[in-house]
Amino acid sequence: MNPIPAPDVPEADGRSTAADRRPDGDRGPLTAESATVPRQQGSHGEPHPVVLPTGALSTELLDHPDPHRAADAAAVESLLRCWVRENSLDRPEGPALRIPLYASGTALLVPVRYWSAAGWHRFGAPSMEGALRDAQAVDAVTVAALLSREAGQSEGTDLVARVADSVRRTADFIADRRVRPTPAAESDLFLNAEQSLLLGHPLHPTPKSREGLAESEIRSYSPELYGSFPLHWMAVDRSVLATDSAWTEQGRALPAEQLTARLSGDLSLPDRCIALPLHPWQARELRDRPAVAALLDAGLLHDLGAHGDPWHPTSSIRTVHRPGAPAMLKLSLGLRITNSRRENLRKELHRGVEVHRLLRTGLAKQWRAAHPGFDIVRDPAWLAVDTADGEPVPGLDVLLRHNPFGPGDDAACMAGLTALRPWPGRPGMHSRLAELVGRLATRTGRPVGAVAAEWFLRYLDRVVRPVLWLDGTAGIALEAHQQNTLVLLDPEGWPAGGRYRDNQGYYFRESHREELQRRLPGIGTLSDTFVSDAVTDERFAYYLGINNVLGLIGAFGAQRLADERLLIAGLRRFLAAATGLGSPLPAQLLESPTLRSKANLLTRLRGLDELVGPVDTQSVYVTIANPLRS
Repeated sequence: MNPIPAPDVPEADGRSTAADRRPDGDRGPLTAESATVPRQQGSHGEPHPVVLPTGALSTELLDHPDPHRAADAAAVESLLRCWVRENSLDRPEGPALRIPLYASGTALLVPVRYWSAAGWHRFGAPSMEGALRDAQAVDAVTVAALLSREAGQSEGTDLVARVADSVRRTADFIADRRVRPTPAAESDLFLNAEQSLLLGHPLHPTPKSREGLAESEIRSYSPELYGSFPLHWMAVDRSVLATDSAWTEQGRALPAEQLTARLSGDLSLPDRCIALPLHPWQARELRDRPAVAALLDAGLLHDLGAHGDPWHPTSSIRTVHRPGAPAMLKLSLGLRITNSRRENLRKELHRGVEVHRLLRTGLAKQWRAAHPGFDIVRDPAWLAVDTADGEPVPGLDVLLRHNPFGPGDDAACMAGLTALRPWPGRPGMHSRLAELVGRLATRTGRPVGAVAAEWFLRYLDRVVRPVLWLDGTAGIALEAHQQNTLVLLDPEGWPAGGRYRDNQGYYFRESHREELQRRLPGIGTLSDTFVSDAVTDERFAYYLGINNVLGLIGAFGAQRLADERLLIAGLRRFLAAATGLGSPLPAQLLESPTLRSKANLLTRLRGLDELVGPVDTQSVYVTIANPLRS
């Protein structure tokens, strides 16, 4: 098989230097002492040790010997975190949170193990109010049913089924990882990180539900089980081919079909046809679609079956990676994963190429000059299929993504870095973040909390600051939640740079339309990427501010690595210095008493698909108190 040569994308330098830039712009080592801790006592970020009610489990349920009990405990905590955030519930005065359930005439009593300013609360097993002392704790399915009824939403039955599915799959992942804590591809650090997200989004009601995936397919298609599989190939007649490419090698443009031809190796193709890779699950499901059946019957599409070396699913399930290959593939996959069926939309394919072309107008050079450690993982080529009448055929497509990571590059998805999972040689659940901070503390002889604070401040400088720069300079806000954000780690484990990846998650500010059109004429015409500044402000504050940065603060706090008050103080100081970058987000986070947060539970209860409809109505958003002002 002929490899694809490395593409022409100057990569950002993610290496650390001896003198690291502090959030206030001064030079010198970052320290925990550079942030001032608020004086008030009993703030929301303070760890809240409790005496649990009689009969409540005081042990760590995520470490329960029964994988299903551990998975159920994780699901219960996720559901309760969602409910607390989406209903603005206050921290209880005592050791238990009471959640009234008026529609059911009862209440849930929930032991509070840790209360987090950022929403990363830790809960014990809930019980029904008035239940006997030895009554069994309420499981995740029951909690889902009770909360669905209380919310008065018609999609409650669907939520209960998906919670049950998520728990079952999570139990399989925990059981397998306890037996096989070390991946087979141990040398590929990027892939290891992509396979580490066992419990999923801590504020999503069904983080591991994959509706439509058969039991026989779970092991091959799940990154949590170190899955891998050969791609399924179709041959597409050129008369129905849709494609675009800005991929270059050695200064020469390369069509997308040449890339897939190399990836297909010795696959034999009919005349006038090009090779199109598909996810095996998608290929099977497509056969029943009338548009696909018509193309097959007309001889414009040929099913060639599975072929080639195995590829590995990444944390998104549908994006696949092969160690050593310079291209990753973002495939359509019609499974319902979290809140959406994951099929590529044509406008999103256009968007990835468009952003790559925009960055090559000189914007990337300007960005690298200011922040050499950060860049976007580019999506510069795609292939898709139209009908004989020129209409797009959903699900028959592939996006080709640059793979800038070699085996030794430690690029870790933030969601995976903070995720709890069984760890080699240690009992219980631990995150890689905890391992990094613990190792750094041992090596330096400093307290864990001080090291965690320094790690966080370096992350703000190396990852968050460049994202703010892009918004302030070019009017482009990134949907930089933890799943889309990669941190580059130096050999010691400190943040040295970052990458953003996702062809869906760009917001071109309407206020910057003329400037962006001067940079790239026609921008946004096919990609539908321009968004009002008001919506951009709301989404940017959620994805970067709440999900990413406050989520990291919550992980540090809930895992007892740092005092959330200290980290929030450091974040305030960083934001005050970052107001000069031109993005409105720092001032918004510092000054607004409330923020708008995505409500994953309500979004799921209302049956919304986040890839369908206008961007401002795809998800439910709620107003929450701003932890930086609390």
